[in-house]
Amino acid sequence: MDTEAAGKLASFIDSWTTDPNQTKTYFLQFKEHLENLDGVNLDFVDRPSITYSLRAAHTNQKKRSLFAMVDVIDDDSDDRWLSICFYKELVGDPDELGDDVPGGLLGEDATCFDLYEGDNGQAAYVKQRLSEACQAASKE
Repeated sequence: MDTEAAGKLASFIDSWTTDPNQTKTYFLQFKEHLENLDGVNLDFVDRPSITYSLRAAHTNQKKRSLFAMVDVIDDDSDDRWLSICFYKELVGDPDELGDDVPGGLLGEDATCFDLYEGDNGQAAYVKQRLSEACQAASKE
């Protein structure tokens, strides 16, 4: 992550004080999980009052600019939630917890998982999808 994006991400995290649904906790867990995957580069795109996006790409990826996007949905800054999206062909969804979103990730079909409140089981499931997508992207 470049210095400017890292600064914006740190500032965003530091300023996020209201979190009734544990959204920040899970965002930080997903960030840490991605940081610990081999070959992953992160970027951060902030669009206040819309989304704050943590974007993950693999260094070997050639076909696309990322493999996953962890969005903090900021339509109400006192009640944020997460939407974690993947290119549909990069992940499975054996428990059918995700939503198919045609054109949902940079114009391509996506599978997205929305977390509106703390849920350790769903978070673990999404972390598995992050690892799966990273592995698939490393071969693109």
